[in-house]
Amino acid sequence: MVSFLSSGTGRVVRIVAGLILIALGWWMHTTAGTVVAVVGLVPLLAGIFDVCLFAPLFGLPLSGKRIRSH
Repeated sequence: MVSFLSSGTGRVVRIVAGLILIALGWWMHTTAGTVVAVVGLVPLLAGIFDVCLFAPLFGLPLSGKRIRSH
């Protein structure tokens, strides 16, 4: 799972998922929608900055570039 998330395709998937969550939250116009939009920032920013937040759980570095070099 971590290898996929740190791959180029995984980064695109995280960015798209983040954008979808932000758009969904914006569309909802509620407090819950705001929460969804803020949660959507996590995968969006992780994909943009090439970090994998799950990697440390498996003893791997946070940086996607460093994960790919293993």
